[in-house]
Amino acid sequence: MSDRYRLSFDAVADVYERSRPQYAHAGLAWIAERLPLHRVLDLGAGTGKLTRQLVALGAEVVAVEPGEEMRAVFRRVLPGIEPLEGSAEAIPLAAASVDTVTVGQAFHWFRLEEALREMHRVLRPGGGYALLWNEWDDEDPLMHALNDVVDALRPHRAVFDGARETLEESTLFRGYEERAFRHAEELPAGVVVERVSSVSAVSAASRAERERALAEVRELVGSGAVRFPMVTTIFVADRV
Repeated sequence: MSDRYRLSFDAVADVYERSRPQYAHAGLAWIAERLPLHRVLDLGAGTGKLTRQLVALGAEVVAVEPGEEMRAVFRRVLPGIEPLEGSAEAIPLAAASVDTVTVGQAFHWFRLEEALREMHRVLRPGGGYALLWNEWDDEDPLMHALNDVVDALRPHRAVFDGARETLEESTLFRGYEERAFRHAEELPAGVVVERVSSVSAVSAASRAERERALAEVRELVGSGAVRFPMVTTIFVADRV
């Protein structure tokens, strides 16, 4: 996948932190029931959106993030955790050193086979992974319209392309499960515009394309409070 999109988040790290949502609390509760949350690797941790939810559940979290600006924001908002520079394909941890690997809104950027091998390497026996995505609820008319604005700038729809088949067929993990959890936020219209601007397809677009897309978003959301419904989809499996 093009680095143009994968590495676009450093340019919008502050906006990402201000505008991106957390994951459905019911989804985090399911992960806590399903996997051991003792020492957790949060891979592709970004600004720590998922990390802080894991900490709230009592986990000791090791965060790994390739983006320098994303790590800088992470340090500011979570000063008690030092994020490590690294990638899913070369995790800077020893073998069998964590109980669970989590990935929030990032697994589709990884080279999947290499990432799964590395995740398997750093996991202890009895551990597993949880991969999470927040998607805008396309059944809602406003979310459908916002998805259309973003999809017009995407080279393809990235989130689940090929991931399910790769995960289900992997011989390194077993007990694959998938669940979806609906949740919603009430947001100022300006935060919605920032949220859209933080999406890779928008942040990596040309200036003219980006401004045109965000003008459409401003027209759609108006100036008041906006209900923003989402679906947190979670893939879980156990280490073989």
